[in-house]
Amino acid sequence: MADVEFKIDGHVAHVRLNMPDKMNAISGHMDELLFEAWEEINTNPEIWCAVLSADGEKAFCIGADISDGPERKSRMALAGGLTGIGGPMVKLQKPLISAVQGFCVGGGFELAMCSDIIVAANNAQFGLPETRHGIIGECGVVHRAVRQLPHRIAMAMILTGERIDSAAALQYGLVNEVVEFGQLDEVALKWAHKVNKCAPRANQAAKAAALSRLGYPLDVALMTRFEEIEKYAESEDVKERDKAASEGRRPSWTGY
Repeated sequence: MADVEFKIDGHVAHVRLNMPDKMNAISGHMDELLFEAWEEINTNPEIWCAVLSADGEKAFCIGADISDGPERKSRMALAGGLTGIGGPMVKLQKPLISAVQGFCVGGGFELAMCSDIIVAANNAQFGLPETRHGIIGECGVVHRAVRQLPHRIAMAMILTGERIDSAAALQYGLVNEVVEFGQLDEVALKWAHKVNKCAPRANQAAKAAALSRLGYPLDVALMTRFEEIEKYAESEDVKERDKAASEGRRPSWTGY
């Protein structure tokens, strides 16, 4: 069984961490497999969205596998959980849904925060334990946390190492839905099907536009022309959209 399972079902890519005995800590080998998965998702037009999950009830991911040693070279970079320290930055172009259970801490927390939609099991615990253990570096997780959580909630987590549970994560807008652990995969897949009802190229263009101007003033974002949106305007799906509208039917998207 692979350390990271990857499969495509319809237009959904499934990426699953598969080291529950190590609480799905990311080893160098797992890191490489994740990198390959993100590359396939980005380049395969038949993939419209992805679901990231993990095996076992105890942990989604506790971050890097420290048994690899401090000299480990990583692509994951925790520059977003999807790239490695000193490695190339990987931006996932397709929508990403994370299904999170148990401990989701450190680099694992960052990996979840790279997603666009998070479904959490009711046993999920989110945390940044780095400073409690005397660890801090070019730590992408703190930069994401302070942008995705209320400021003082994020700073309290950063400066104390204390975790928040799934109910608090829902209250603070970190996750979209909280479910029983046994329903986690099913509900995450339902979100994927909701996403894939939309035009895939339109979704990709919308994600690129929204995230690329997230840190800019509104007037700058409003005046920006987005290459992805302009490319979508010339796509087959735009022709299908207009044809379906004239024929009074639902469009049948192709992603081209």
